[in-house]
Amino acid sequence: MDDEEFLARRFEQHRPQLRAVAYRMLGSLSEADDAVQEAWLRLSRSEAAEIDNLAAWLTTVVGRVSLNMLRARRTHPEEPLDVHVPDPVLSPPSGTDPEQQALLADAVGLALLVVLDTLDPAERLAFVLHDMFAVPFDDIAPIVGRNSAAARQLASRARRRVQGAAPAPDPDLGRQREVVDAFLAAARGGDFDGLLAVLDPDVVLRADYGPGAGSRLIRGAHAVASGATAYNRFAPPARYALVNGAAGVVTVVDGKIMSVLGFLIRDGRIVEMDIVGDPERLRELDVTFLDM
Repeated sequence: MDDEEFLARRFEQHRPQLRAVAYRMLGSLSEADDAVQEAWLRLSRSEAAEIDNLAAWLTTVVGRVSLNMLRARRTHPEEPLDVHVPDPVLSPPSGTDPEQQALLADAVGLALLVVLDTLDPAERLAFVLHDMFAVPFDDIAPIVGRNSAAARQLASRARRRVQGAAPAPDPDLGRQREVVDAFLAAARGGDFDGLLAVLDPDVVLRADYGPGAGSRLIRGAHAVASGATAYNRFAPPARYALVNGAAGVVTVVDGKIMSVLGFLIRDGRIVEMDIVGDPERLRELDVTFLDM
């Protein structure tokens, strides 16, 4: 085995965690893969033998690359949307595979990623690297161009905004699916009262159909129920899937994914709903487990 092959094998051992870091930073699976690839290119051009802690070095590089991508995204937005739902990670109802488990560790649901999107890029980096991956503030400081104390303050501000803003779902997936079943049955049957029974009074629905198609944000059980009864009577059948580790459904027409709907369910009621209908992003999702 030559040195390059040995280095590539070492890199592949770290790829799942690096992808997890980038996904939390960017909320985009394709951009996360780009950030990881950039880390490999930088490693292949470096004096790898002089790197004492490869995992820490790679995590720092991915963090720096992701931070630059976030800043560029804010400086040159393609087409601003009122609502942007991060890329969902789909898994079969039976559970996630080891790589997806690494990607979704720490209950990284769509609700949390939406909150992370509201943070300043430097705050997001400090929070993600320190609170989720235990990177010391001394290592984070050079990435954000500040001292260790300032990096700590960035993470603290981010933590205050995240806490309580993205509640964890009910842990029982079976119970989550029962609530989803009840929601779908009520929507298809035009049962307005049935919908109100499974929707939290302050439920939030975010729908992102991509640039050019628009997005929407709907708040409140009555508004969400009204939209659900109007749409779902004519909607094609939905297939169950785990969306970022929680109950969700995928709509497929003629072998083509039309939408992904993720639910955040707390205490037996739907607190948040996230719809991704952006055709370009849907084409990139791994749906090999679906029998289309």
